Amino acid sequence: MFTDWPAPTGKHLSLAVPFTADRPLALTSGARLAPVQVAYETYGRLNDARDNAVFVCHALTGDAHPARHHADDTPGWWETMVGPGRPVDTRRYFVVCANVVGGCAGTTGPWTAGPDGTPYGETFPEVTVADMVTVHRALLAELGIRRLRAVVGGSLGGMQTLEWLLRHPEDADGFAVIAATARQSADNLAWNAVARYAIRGGDGTAGPVREAGLRTGLGTARMIAHLTYLSEASLHRKFGRAPRKGGTRTHPSSLVQGDFAVESYLEHQADKFLRRFDARSYLQLIGAMDHFDAFAVPDRLTGAAAEPAVLLYSFASDRLFGPEHSDHIAAELAGRGLAARHERDETSDVGHDAFLLDVPGFLAEADRFLKDLDLRAGARRDDLVAR
Repeated sequence: MFTDWPAPTGKHLSLAVPFTADRPLALTSGARLAPVQVAYETYGRLNDARDNAVFVCHALTGDAHPARHHADDTPGWWETMVGPGRPVDTRRYFVVCANVVGGCAGTTGPWTAGPDGTPYGETFPEVTVADMVTVHRALLAELGIRRLRAVVGGSLGGMQTLEWLLRHPEDADGFAVIAATARQSADNLAWNAVARYAIRGGDGTAGPVREAGLRTGLGTARMIAHLTYLSEASLHRKFGRAPRKGGTRTHPSSLVQGDFAVESYLEHQADKFLRRFDARSYLQLIGAMDHFDAFAVPDRLTGAAAEPAVLLYSFASDRLFGPEHSDHIAAELAGRGLAARHERDETSDVGHDAFLLDVPGFLAEADRFLKDLDLRAGARRDDLVAR
């Protein structure tokens, strides 16, 4: 099923095919997709009660590798959150993380070979955040996991977590929606519009992606995204108006080649990204984010029998999904009879990327939330034994 780009890597990566020609994935758009392969990694051990699993949902450019499995392993993208002694403690929990459908790190997406043996490319059907959750749940069924201790995710991962909560509140004891939104603001839609335009080589959204423009287009899109992930304060602290190191334009990038250190940083981020991500997957995933509107259907969650714990966490310096986004989620959930705790971080001035970094108050709150879920699960088991 794999084509040349990009080859999934990592000795801990596992593959599952929860949707086959006989049982295709019914997408929100009405299209059917089969087969669907899912790349995932697991950490820790599933307990005898099979109720200590935590599902980690990754952000826009993430993958199934949130943390190292051992000291010599490749670093993961959420080392501060996942691992021994971390909030998602792999000594206590069986952790599952999977690449999303439409992605490019092992799960079926535009890069995958379609029915005719060639990559789907432009013909890959549109996917939504709801489709991502459907695939996650199918993977868990393959693994024999019926109930989770928690679903945890930040940014696009938080949007998946929120969607999961609204569709299937009975699936987990708790849901942690971090630095996320229920719907994109006009400002966010505009940033993605510029990124989309860059990738498509200046021909808007109507035409096919031009192969010759992929490198510069996707690199430019990554630069744009990085400016939204960081705050003005953090950019100033790191770079200010410092000149490019050495004062010469020696970076191998074909992009920008400006005189300042901040430009060199953006070039470096773009070049790294081009080595691991597919432009068509990027278009798919930002499209899924743009069309996500969690509370567009008024009666979602109303009357649900399950009442899971919900943590909303935001960062005041986040210019993408600041506290007002979590306030909106909390109000909508309250209107449907579900209380959510919103914790707002004022300590980090880093911006959106703070959820990926070592922010002590944030990590302590995530740890407290998960340990409270452990107590709840223990009380539930005691009650079942007493009966």
